[in-house]
Amino acid sequence: MRWALTLLLALLVGIGALYSLTDGFTVVTAESARRQEVALNPRALQDAQIINGHGRVSSLRSELQADGRVAIVNFFYTRCISLCLAQGYVTQRLQAAIEAEGLDSQLRLLSISFDPRDRGPDLNRYASGMHADPAVWQFRAFEQPRQGAALLKQFGIIVVPAVLGDFEHNAALHVVTPDGRLARIVDIDEPGLALQVARALSAGRATSRRGGMHDLPGLAALAESPASPSRKAP
Repeated sequence: MRWALTLLLALLVGIGALYSLTDGFTVVTAESARRQEVALNPRALQDAQIINGHGRVSSLRSELQADGRVAIVNFFYTRCISLCLAQGYVTQRLQAAIEAEGLDSQLRLLSISFDPRDRGPDLNRYASGMHADPAVWQFRAFEQPRQGAALLKQFGIIVVPAVLGDFEHNAALHVVTPDGRLARIVDIDEPGLALQVARALSAGRATSRRGGMHDLPGLAALAESPASPSRKAP
């Protein structure tokens, strides 16, 4: 009997610790907790200077605001021959879906290189290889590595230098509003969910402008229902 009570007590303590560490079992890792927090409370992003294919320097926040569309953002480097290529093919699918659904006036795709070697010609070569439509899918690079590192940290992107000038890094799709808020982080293999969230966010902004409201219809449900069938890729 004593050992049974001891075991029960240990189980209760363990369950209590797990409950605390996982925000009441709503998440199971620190990353999923961070993503859920972003979904419920979009974060204002730091600004950073970026370079386009023509070598022109601008600020990320000013470009987002001037463009006016909800952006799906990812990070890469042009010399990558593994994960970045997979990201590129996923983004190609997003581009095709945006064009097929006539969403090019509402949504855009933005791929930003974190490699300080990447400049205008590199971005243009990569965009050509990806068959990117410049009206939908744009490529940029950080002009100042220190600013880039700070912004990558906000996005949750970890970049580690590797041999032969390569990098080890993680990847995700990030939904960003025109006013520079990170609104959602989605796994790279779930472009359909990223598109759904971006579409709902754009529709919510249009409704807010017409009605003077600040809520974003549908986004709370999307944040709380990760298992939605609509997560299928386009």
